[in-house]
Amino acid sequence: MRAGEPGGTWRVVVVDDQALVVSAFEMLLAAQADLEVAGTASDGAAALALLRRLRLRGRGADVVLMDIRMPVMDGVEAIRAMRA
Repeated sequence: MRAGEPGGTWRVVVVDDQALVVSAFEMLLAAQADLEVAGTASDGAAALALLRRLRLRGRGADVVLMDIRMPVMDGVEAIRAMRA
């Protein structure tokens, strides 16, 4: 089944530099039957690397929930890199 189809699961990546925020989102998302946390990252650069690894395994993400202000690479720059 595909994301968005009845019975399908949406794979979500959570990106935030605050561990408490990431944990809270993981708990909220895990409580939903049609959502799966595919992975987490603490900055934009780590998110890009995670998404590449997931794609190589054939298990990409459907949604990226990303903070804007983070060290190393902020969310805006990471989104631009993802779209490129």
